[in-house]
Amino acid sequence: MKYLIISSLVTSTILSSMCISTTVNAETTSNFKVGAVKTDITPNNLTDMNPMGGDFTRVHDPIYMRSLLIENKETKLALISVDVIEVGDMTKARQKIEKELGIPFDHIMIVATHDHSAPRVGNVSPGALAHDGNSATNKWSEWLYDTMVSSLKTAEKKAQYAKFGIAKGMVDINVNRDLYTSQGWKIGFNPDGPSDKTVWVMKFDNLQDQPIAIVSNYAVHSVVTIGTNQISGDLAESATDYVEKQVGNEVVSLWTLSSVADQNPRIFNPQQNKSDPSTAWEAMKAQGMLVGDEIIRTSNNIKNMTPDLTISAQEKVIQCPTKRGVSDMDNINQKDVSNVSLRLELMMLNQTALTGVSGEVVTNIAKRLEQSSPVKNTLLFSLANDRIGYIPDDAAYDRPIFEVNGSPMQRGCAENAIVQNFSTMINEALAKSN
Repeated sequence: MKYLIISSLVTSTILSSMCISTTVNAETTSNFKVGAVKTDITPNNLTDMNPMGGDFTRVHDPIYMRSLLIENKETKLALISVDVIEVGDMTKARQKIEKELGIPFDHIMIVATHDHSAPRVGNVSPGALAHDGNSATNKWSEWLYDTMVSSLKTAEKKAQYAKFGIAKGMVDINVNRDLYTSQGWKIGFNPDGPSDKTVWVMKFDNLQDQPIAIVSNYAVHSVVTIGTNQISGDLAESATDYVEKQVGNEVVSLWTLSSVADQNPRIFNPQQNKSDPSTAWEAMKAQGMLVGDEIIRTSNNIKNMTPDLTISAQEKVIQCPTKRGVSDMDNINQKDVSNVSLRLELMMLNQTALTGVSGEVVTNIAKRLEQSSPVKNTLLFSLANDRIGYIPDDAAYDRPIFEVNGSPMQRGCAENAIVQNFSTMINEALAKSN
Protein backbone atom coordinates (compact mmCIF):
# COMPACT_ATOMS: atom_id res chain seq x y z
CA MET A 1 0.00 0.00 0.00
CA LYS A 2 2.86 2.40 0.88
CA TYR A 3 4.45 1.65 -2.52
CA LEU A 4 1.20 2.47 -4.29
CA ILE A 5 0.85 5.78 -2.42
CA ILE A 6 4.43 6.79 -3.23
CA SER A 7 3.96 5.72 -6.86
CA SER A 8 0.75 7.74 -7.10
CA LEU A 9 2.46 10.82 -5.66
CA VAL A 10 5.37 10.48 -8.09
CA THR A 11 2.99 10.09 -11.04
CA SER A 12 0.96 13.10 -9.90
CA THR A 13 4.13 15.17 -9.53
CA ILE A 14 5.29 14.20 -13.03
CA LEU A 15 1.88 15.05 -14.55
CA SER A 16 1.80 18.40 -12.74
CA SER A 17 5.31 19.12 -13.96
CA MET A 18 4.25 18.28 -17.52
CA CYS A 19 1.28 20.68 -17.31
CA ILE A 20 3.49 23.48 -16.00
CA SER A 21 6.05 22.72 -18.70
CA THR A 22 3.37 22.81 -21.44
CA THR A 23 2.02 26.16 -20.21
CA VAL A 24 5.44 27.73 -20.02
CA ASN A 25 6.33 26.31 -23.42
CA ALA A 26 3.19 27.83 -24.97
CA GLU A 27 4.01 31.24 -23.55
CA THR A 28 7.60 31.11 -24.70
CA THR A 29 6.78 29.64 -28.13
CA SER A 30 4.12 32.18 -29.08
CA ASN A 31 3.90 35.82 -28.05
CA PHE A 32 0.22 36.36 -28.95
CA LYS A 33 -3.23 34.85 -28.53
CA VAL A 34 -6.19 34.62 -30.89
CA GLY A 35 -9.85 33.99 -30.23
CA ALA A 36 -12.68 33.85 -32.77
CA VAL A 37 -16.47 33.59 -32.47
CA LYS A 38 -19.33 33.15 -34.94
CA THR A 39 -22.67 34.62 -33.85
CA ASP A 40 -26.11 34.26 -35.44
CA ILE A 41 -27.55 37.78 -35.88
CA THR A 42 -30.64 36.96 -37.95
CA PRO A 43 -33.37 39.43 -36.91
CA ASN A 44 -36.65 38.11 -35.55
CA ASN A 45 -38.60 41.06 -36.92
CA LEU A 46 -38.53 41.40 -40.71
CA THR A 47 -40.73 44.50 -41.01
CA ASP A 48 -38.94 47.65 -42.24
CA MET A 49 -35.60 45.82 -42.26
CA ASN A 50 -34.96 45.68 -46.02
CA PRO A 51 -32.61 48.52 -47.02
CA MET A 52 -33.53 48.03 -50.70
CA GLY A 53 -37.17 48.86 -49.96
CA GLY A 54 -40.21 46.94 -48.74
CA ASP A 55 -40.13 44.15 -46.18
CA PHE A 56 -38.27 40.88 -46.11
CA THR A 57 -40.83 38.10 -46.56
CA ARG A 58 -38.87 35.28 -44.94
CA VAL A 59 -35.43 34.04 -43.89
CA HIS A 60 -33.86 31.86 -46.57
CA ASP A 61 -30.63 31.30 -44.63
CA PRO A 62 -29.22 32.90 -41.44
CA ILE A 63 -26.84 35.83 -41.35
CA TYR A 64 -23.88 35.98 -38.99
CA MET A 65 -21.31 38.17 -37.31
CA ARG A 66 -17.77 36.84 -36.99
CA SER A 67 -15.45 38.36 -34.39
CA LEU A 68 -11.68 38.02 -34.19
CA LEU A 69 -9.60 39.13 -31.21
CA ILE A 70 -5.79 39.28 -31.27
CA GLU A 71 -3.80 40.17 -28.18
CA ASN A 72 -0.25 40.23 -26.93
CA LYS A 73 1.32 41.68 -23.79
CA GLU A 74 1.22 45.21 -25.22
CA THR A 75 -2.19 45.60 -26.86
CA LYS A 76 -5.31 44.08 -28.44
CA LEU A 77 -6.94 44.21 -31.87
CA ALA A 78 -10.52 43.42 -32.87
CA LEU A 79 -11.79 42.67 -36.37
CA ILE A 80 -15.53 42.15 -36.76
CA SER A 81 -17.17 41.08 -40.03
CA VAL A 82 -20.96 41.47 -40.24
CA ASP A 83 -23.36 40.01 -42.81
CA VAL A 84 -25.12 43.32 -43.55
CA ILE A 85 -25.39 45.65 -46.51
CA GLU A 86 -23.36 48.32 -44.72
CA VAL A 87 -22.38 49.78 -41.37
CA GLY A 88 -22.84 53.44 -40.56
CA ASP A 89 -20.47 55.38 -38.32
CA MET A 90 -19.32 52.77 -35.83
CA THR A 91 -18.07 55.28 -33.24
CA LYS A 92 -20.70 54.26 -30.68
CA ALA A 93 -20.01 50.55 -31.07
CA ARG A 94 -16.25 51.03 -30.91
CA GLN A 95 -16.53 53.18 -27.80
CA LYS A 96 -18.65 50.49 -26.14
CA ILE A 97 -16.08 47.83 -27.03
CA GLU A 98 -13.22 49.98 -25.77
CA LYS A 99 -15.00 50.57 -22.45
CA GLU A 100 -15.99 46.94 -21.90
CA LEU A 101 -12.86 45.14 -23.14
CA GLY A 102 -10.07 47.70 -22.99
CA ILE A 103 -9.37 47.45 -26.72
CA PRO A 104 -8.19 50.89 -27.91
CA PHE A 105 -10.74 52.71 -30.08
CA ASP A 106 -8.40 52.86 -33.08
CA HIS A 107 -7.60 49.14 -32.73
CA ILE A 108 -11.17 48.12 -33.68
CA MET A 109 -12.29 47.53 -37.27
CA ILE A 110 -15.91 46.68 -38.04
CA VAL A 111 -16.59 45.73 -41.66
CA ALA A 112 -19.71 44.81 -43.64
CA THR A 113 -19.82 41.97 -46.15
CA HIS A 114 -22.09 44.25 -48.25
CA ASP A 115 -24.85 41.67 -48.29
CA HIS A 116 -27.78 43.24 -50.17
CA SER A 117 -30.20 40.67 -48.73
CA ALA A 118 -29.63 41.82 -45.14
CA PRO A 119 -30.36 44.93 -43.04
CA ARG A 120 -28.07 47.89 -42.53
CA VAL A 121 -26.42 48.82 -39.21
CA GLY A 122 -26.65 52.32 -37.76
CA ASN A 123 -27.52 55.58 -39.49
CA VAL A 124 -25.95 57.32 -42.46
CA SER A 125 -23.13 59.72 -41.63
CA PRO A 126 -23.56 63.41 -42.53
CA GLY A 127 -22.90 63.98 -46.23
CA ALA A 128 -22.76 60.26 -47.05
CA LEU A 129 -24.74 58.65 -49.87
CA ALA A 130 -26.56 55.58 -48.59
CA HIS A 131 -29.99 54.21 -47.67
CA ASP A 132 -30.64 55.52 -44.16
CA GLY A 133 -31.70 53.54 -41.11
CA ASN A 134 -35.12 53.62 -39.46
CA SER A 135 -36.57 52.83 -36.04
CA ALA A 136 -36.61 49.08 -36.73
CA THR A 137 -33.01 48.85 -37.97
CA ASN A 138 -31.79 51.24 -35.28
CA LYS A 139 -33.31 49.06 -32.55
CA TRP A 140 -31.67 46.01 -34.09
CA SER A 141 -28.37 47.91 -34.36
CA GLU A 142 -28.40 48.69 -30.63
CA TRP A 143 -28.83 44.99 -29.93
CA LEU A 144 -26.01 44.24 -32.34
CA TYR A 145 -23.61 46.62 -30.58
CA ASP A 146 -24.19 44.76 -27.31
CA THR A 147 -23.74 41.47 -29.16
CA MET A 148 -20.40 42.70 -30.52
CA VAL A 149 -19.21 43.24 -26.96
CA SER A 150 -20.41 39.85 -25.71
CA SER A 151 -18.94 38.07 -28.76
CA LEU A 152 -15.54 39.65 -28.23
CA LYS A 153 -15.66 38.74 -24.53
CA THR A 154 -16.29 35.14 -25.54
CA ALA A 155 -13.45 35.33 -28.09
CA GLU A 156 -11.13 36.62 -25.36
CA LYS A 157 -12.04 33.73 -23.07
CA LYS A 158 -11.42 31.25 -25.89
CA ALA A 159 -8.15 32.86 -26.99
CA GLN A 160 -5.24 30.48 -27.56
CA TYR A 161 -1.56 30.99 -28.19
CA ALA A 162 -1.30 31.06 -31.95
CA LYS A 163 0.68 31.23 -35.17
CA PHE A 164 0.05 33.54 -38.11
CA GLY A 165 0.49 33.16 -41.87
CA ILE A 166 -0.62 34.89 -45.04
CA ALA A 167 -0.76 34.06 -48.75
CA LYS A 168 -2.71 35.05 -51.82
CA GLY A 169 -4.60 33.01 -54.36
CA MET A 170 -6.70 33.85 -57.39
CA VAL A 171 -10.30 33.18 -58.36
CA ASP A 172 -12.34 34.59 -61.24
CA ILE A 173 -15.91 35.13 -60.03
CA ASN A 174 -15.90 38.94 -60.23
CA VAL A 175 -16.18 41.29 -63.21
CA ASN A 176 -16.07 45.04 -63.75
CA ARG A 177 -19.61 46.35 -63.90
CA ASP A 178 -19.13 49.73 -65.65
CA LEU A 179 -20.34 49.15 -69.22
CA TYR A 180 -20.73 51.75 -71.95
CA THR A 181 -23.80 51.15 -74.12
CA SER A 182 -25.75 53.00 -76.77
CA GLN A 183 -27.81 54.47 -73.91
CA GLY A 184 -24.68 55.62 -72.05
CA TRP A 185 -22.97 54.16 -68.99
CA LYS A 186 -24.86 51.31 -67.31
CA ILE A 187 -24.24 48.61 -64.72
CA GLY A 188 -23.40 45.56 -66.78
CA PHE A 189 -20.78 42.94 -67.63
CA ASN A 190 -17.45 44.47 -68.71
CA PRO A 191 -14.68 41.84 -68.86
CA ASP A 192 -12.30 44.44 -70.31
CA GLY A 193 -12.57 46.77 -67.32
CA PRO A 194 -10.23 46.81 -64.28
CA SER A 195 -10.76 43.79 -62.03
CA ASP A 196 -8.55 42.24 -59.35
CA LYS A 197 -8.92 38.47 -59.07
CA THR A 198 -6.64 38.22 -56.01
CA VAL A 199 -7.99 36.60 -52.87
CA TRP A 200 -5.83 37.27 -49.81
CA VAL A 201 -5.98 34.70 -47.02
CA MET A 202 -4.72 35.14 -43.46
CA LYS A 203 -4.64 32.08 -41.22
CA PHE A 204 -4.39 31.77 -37.46
CA ASP A 205 -3.58 28.31 -36.05
CA ASN A 206 -3.08 27.22 -32.47
CA LEU A 207 0.22 25.63 -31.46
CA GLN A 208 -1.15 22.19 -32.27
CA ASP A 209 -1.65 23.32 -35.90
CA GLN A 210 -5.42 23.41 -35.57
CA PRO A 211 -7.07 26.39 -37.34
CA ILE A 212 -8.69 29.06 -35.19
CA ALA A 213 -9.62 31.62 -37.83
CA ILE A 214 -9.25 32.25 -41.56
CA VAL A 215 -9.63 35.81 -42.87
CA SER A 216 -10.28 36.29 -46.59
CA ASN A 217 -10.17 39.50 -48.63
CA TYR A 218 -11.78 39.64 -52.08
CA ALA A 219 -13.50 42.19 -54.33
CA VAL A 220 -17.10 41.30 -55.24
CA HIS A 221 -20.59 42.56 -54.41
CA SER A 222 -22.89 40.17 -52.55
CA VAL A 223 -25.88 40.87 -54.80
CA VAL A 224 -26.66 37.46 -56.28
CA THR A 225 -29.99 37.19 -54.41
CA ILE A 226 -30.95 40.87 -54.53
CA GLY A 227 -34.64 41.29 -55.31
CA THR A 228 -35.78 38.05 -53.71
CA ASN A 229 -36.84 40.00 -50.61
CA GLN A 230 -35.59 37.14 -48.48
CA ILE A 231 -32.88 37.41 -45.83
CA SER A 232 -29.75 35.59 -46.93
CA GLY A 233 -26.01 35.76 -46.38
CA ASP A 234 -25.66 35.82 -50.18
CA LEU A 235 -22.30 35.12 -51.85
CA ALA A 236 -20.10 36.11 -48.90
CA GLU A 237 -21.88 33.84 -46.43
CA SER A 238 -22.01 31.02 -48.96
CA ALA A 239 -18.21 31.20 -49.27
CA THR A 240 -17.49 31.42 -45.55
CA ASP A 241 -19.97 28.69 -44.71
CA TYR A 242 -18.26 26.43 -47.25
CA VAL A 243 -14.85 27.14 -45.69
CA GLU A 244 -16.07 26.44 -42.17
CA LYS A 245 -17.77 23.19 -43.09
CA GLN A 246 -14.85 21.89 -45.15
CA VAL A 247 -12.10 22.88 -42.69
CA GLY A 248 -14.05 21.91 -39.57
CA ASN A 249 -12.59 22.12 -36.05
CA GLU A 250 -14.92 25.07 -35.34
CA VAL A 251 -12.80 27.38 -37.48
CA VAL A 252 -14.26 30.88 -37.94
CA SER A 253 -14.03 32.25 -41.49
CA LEU A 254 -14.19 36.05 -41.75
CA TRP A 255 -15.07 37.69 -45.09
CA THR A 256 -13.71 41.14 -45.89
CA LEU A 257 -14.10 43.19 -49.07
CA SER A 258 -11.28 44.57 -51.15
CA SER A 259 -11.84 47.10 -54.01
CA VAL A 260 -15.50 46.17 -54.37
CA ALA A 261 -16.98 49.40 -55.77
CA ASP A 262 -16.82 48.44 -59.45
CA GLN A 263 -17.02 44.64 -59.07
CA ASN A 264 -20.13 42.51 -59.46
CA PRO A 265 -20.31 38.69 -59.41
CA ARG A 266 -20.16 37.05 -62.82
CA ILE A 267 -23.67 35.69 -62.25
CA PHE A 268 -25.60 38.69 -60.95
CA ASN A 269 -29.26 38.84 -59.93
CA PRO A 270 -30.19 35.91 -62.24
CA GLN A 271 -33.81 35.35 -61.26
CA GLN A 272 -36.22 36.21 -64.05
CA ASN A 273 -39.36 34.90 -62.40
CA LYS A 274 -39.62 36.75 -59.09
CA SER A 275 -42.01 34.12 -57.73
CA ASP A 276 -39.38 31.41 -58.28
CA PRO A 277 -35.90 32.71 -57.41
CA SER A 278 -34.35 29.22 -57.31
CA THR A 279 -31.71 30.17 -59.89
CA ALA A 280 -30.47 32.90 -57.55
CA TRP A 281 -29.80 30.41 -54.75
CA GLU A 282 -28.04 28.06 -57.15
CA ALA A 283 -25.84 30.89 -58.46
CA MET A 284 -25.10 32.04 -54.91
CA LYS A 285 -24.00 28.57 -53.83
CA ALA A 286 -21.94 27.89 -56.96
CA GLN A 287 -19.98 31.14 -56.82
CA GLY A 288 -19.57 30.90 -53.07
CA MET A 289 -18.19 27.39 -53.45
CA LEU A 290 -15.67 28.54 -56.08
CA VAL A 291 -14.20 31.33 -53.97
CA GLY A 292 -14.52 29.27 -50.78
CA ASP A 293 -12.54 26.44 -52.31
CA GLU A 294 -9.79 28.86 -53.37
CA ILE A 295 -9.67 30.25 -49.81
CA ILE A 296 -9.11 26.72 -48.49
CA ARG A 297 -6.50 25.89 -51.14
CA THR A 298 -4.61 29.11 -50.42
CA SER A 299 -4.87 28.55 -46.67
CA ASN A 300 -3.44 25.03 -47.04
CA ASN A 301 -0.49 26.45 -48.99
CA ILE A 302 0.56 28.67 -46.07
CA LYS A 303 3.58 26.81 -44.71
CA ASN A 304 5.62 29.46 -42.92
CA MET A 305 3.48 30.20 -39.89
CA THR A 306 5.06 32.51 -37.33
CA PRO A 307 4.44 32.45 -33.55
CA ASP A 308 5.91 35.94 -33.23
CA LEU A 309 3.54 38.77 -34.02
CA THR A 310 4.01 42.51 -33.68
CA ILE A 311 0.63 44.25 -33.76
CA SER A 312 -0.28 47.93 -33.93
CA ALA A 313 -3.06 50.14 -35.23
CA GLN A 314 -3.96 53.76 -35.88
CA GLU A 315 -6.72 55.80 -37.49
CA LYS A 316 -6.91 59.05 -39.44
CA VAL A 317 -10.06 60.95 -40.40
CA ILE A 318 -9.82 63.09 -43.54
CA GLN A 319 -12.36 65.79 -44.38
CA CYS A 320 -13.24 65.78 -48.09
CA PRO A 321 -15.43 68.43 -49.79
CA THR A 322 -18.92 67.09 -50.37
CA LYS A 323 -20.33 66.34 -53.83
CA ARG A 324 -24.05 65.90 -54.38
CA GLY A 325 -25.26 62.56 -55.67
CA VAL A 326 -26.63 62.73 -59.21
CA SER A 327 -28.62 60.71 -61.73
CA ASP A 328 -29.64 57.32 -60.35
CA MET A 329 -28.29 58.17 -56.90
CA ASP A 330 -30.36 61.29 -56.27
CA ASN A 331 -33.16 59.31 -54.56
CA ILE A 332 -30.87 58.59 -51.61
CA ASN A 333 -31.14 61.12 -48.81
CA GLN A 334 -27.90 63.09 -48.43
CA LYS A 335 -27.46 65.64 -45.65
CA ASP A 336 -26.34 69.06 -46.81
CA VAL A 337 -22.90 69.52 -45.23
CA SER A 338 -19.68 71.04 -46.58
CA ASN A 339 -17.42 68.06 -45.82
CA VAL A 340 -17.74 64.31 -45.44
CA SER A 341 -15.50 62.27 -43.13
CA LEU A 342 -13.27 59.69 -44.79
CA ARG A 343 -12.05 57.22 -42.15
CA LEU A 344 -8.74 55.43 -42.68
CA GLU A 345 -7.91 52.55 -40.32
CA LEU A 346 -4.54 50.79 -40.37
CA MET A 347 -3.81 47.52 -38.62
CA MET A 348 -0.27 46.10 -38.84
CA LEU A 349 0.47 42.41 -38.29
CA ASN A 350 4.26 42.19 -38.68
CA GLN A 351 4.85 43.20 -42.33
CA THR A 352 1.19 42.85 -43.29
CA ALA A 353 -0.90 46.03 -43.60
CA LEU A 354 -4.68 45.92 -43.28
CA THR A 355 -5.94 49.23 -44.69
CA GLY A 356 -9.58 49.97 -43.87
CA VAL A 357 -11.53 52.63 -45.79
CA SER A 358 -15.01 53.86 -44.87
CA GLY A 359 -16.47 53.47 -48.35
CA GLU A 360 -16.52 51.33 -51.47
CA VAL A 361 -13.14 51.73 -53.17
CA VAL A 362 -12.62 51.13 -56.90
CA THR A 363 -9.99 48.80 -58.36
CA ASN A 364 -7.68 51.53 -59.69
CA ILE A 365 -7.18 53.10 -56.24
CA ALA A 366 -6.41 49.71 -54.69
CA LYS A 367 -3.84 49.01 -57.42
CA ARG A 368 -2.16 52.37 -56.84
CA LEU A 369 -2.08 51.78 -53.08
CA GLU A 370 -0.51 48.36 -53.60
CA GLN A 371 2.20 49.88 -55.82
CA SER A 372 2.93 52.72 -53.38
CA SER A 373 2.80 50.74 -50.15
CA PRO A 374 6.06 50.22 -48.21
CA VAL A 375 5.11 46.58 -47.57
CA LYS A 376 4.41 43.75 -50.00
CA ASN A 377 1.38 42.40 -48.14
CA THR A 378 -1.08 45.30 -48.32
CA LEU A 379 -4.77 44.39 -48.07
CA LEU A 380 -7.48 46.97 -48.69
CA PHE A 381 -10.69 46.64 -46.67
CA SER A 382 -13.70 48.53 -48.06
CA LEU A 383 -16.67 49.41 -45.83
CA ALA A 384 -14.62 49.68 -42.64
CA ASN A 385 -16.13 51.50 -39.63
CA ASP A 386 -18.57 53.41 -41.91
CA ARG A 387 -19.97 53.50 -45.43
CA ILE A 388 -20.03 57.00 -46.89
CA GLY A 389 -20.56 55.92 -50.51
CA TYR A 390 -18.47 55.03 -53.55
CA ILE A 391 -14.85 56.17 -53.81
CA PRO A 392 -13.78 56.41 -57.47
CA ASP A 393 -10.30 57.32 -58.67
CA ASP A 394 -9.84 60.93 -59.83
CA ALA A 395 -9.65 60.01 -63.53
CA ALA A 396 -13.07 58.36 -63.37
CA TYR A 397 -14.83 61.68 -62.61
CA ASP A 398 -14.77 62.47 -66.36
CA ARG A 399 -17.31 59.67 -66.91
CA PRO A 400 -20.86 59.54 -65.44
CA ILE A 401 -20.43 55.98 -64.20
CA PHE A 402 -22.41 54.60 -61.29
CA GLU A 403 -19.53 54.97 -58.81
CA VAL A 404 -19.04 58.66 -59.67
CA ASN A 405 -22.78 59.36 -59.42
CA GLY A 406 -22.77 57.64 -56.04
CA SER A 407 -19.69 59.35 -54.64
CA PRO A 408 -20.24 61.95 -51.90
CA MET A 409 -16.79 63.52 -52.42
CA GLN A 410 -15.45 65.97 -54.94
CA ARG A 411 -12.61 64.98 -57.23
CA GLY A 412 -9.07 65.44 -55.92
CA CYS A 413 -9.44 64.38 -52.27
CA ALA A 414 -10.10 60.67 -51.62
CA GLU A 415 -7.64 58.91 -53.93
CA ASN A 416 -4.57 60.84 -52.77
CA ALA A 417 -5.77 60.78 -49.15
CA ILE A 418 -5.99 56.97 -49.22
CA VAL A 419 -2.69 56.31 -50.98
CA GLN A 420 -0.55 58.97 -49.33
CA ASN A 421 -1.86 58.65 -45.79
CA PHE A 422 -1.68 54.87 -45.68
CA SER A 423 1.89 54.93 -47.04
CA THR A 424 2.85 57.38 -44.30
CA MET A 425 1.01 55.45 -41.60
CA ILE A 426 2.66 52.17 -42.61
CA ASN A 427 6.11 53.75 -42.55
CA GLU A 428 5.40 55.16 -39.08
CA ALA A 429 4.28 51.75 -37.83
CA LEU A 430 7.39 50.07 -39.26
CA ALA A 431 9.66 52.66 -37.64
CA LYS A 432 8.07 52.10 -34.23
CA SER A 433 8.37 48.33 -34.50
CA ASN A 434 12.12 48.45 -35.25
